[in-house]
Amino acid sequence: MKNKINREVIYKGFSLVEVLAAVAIIGIITFLAIPNIVAVKQDSETNMAISRAEALNIAMVSYVQANGHDNASDYWGKEINAQGRYALLSSYLAFAPSNLFEYMPSGYQIKLPGDLRRISKVHLTGPYGEIYY
Repeated sequence: MKNKINREVIYKGFSLVEVLAAVAIIGIITFLAIPNIVAVKQDSETNMAISRAEALNIAMVSYVQANGHDNASDYWGKEINAQGRYALLSSYLAFAPSNLFEYMPSGYQIKLPGDLRRISKVHLTGPYGEIYY
């Protein structure tokens, strides 16, 4: 007769219940974190649009100072669209792309003033309406 030896079998690893619990916890944390991540992304795009609008304001003032108020107003008035006016300002902007629509984040629009005789801020609109800065 063979002697039966009691052997204890040791399994290493996680049980199915433990794995399911871990996945559920990760899912709950993700569910809670996603709205915050989206809000941070929207806030950062709004802040970037505001900073670029401010950069355009500073570029307009620099343009007027460099060319003189009367000359700058004349050159500004000859340009009939926003892209032409942006071309006048692009040399006063650091790392500015050649196109105004590439300069702003998607969903944000800039309206440059039509006249430089009285300098005013650019108007900034975003996905949810006008942004006052």
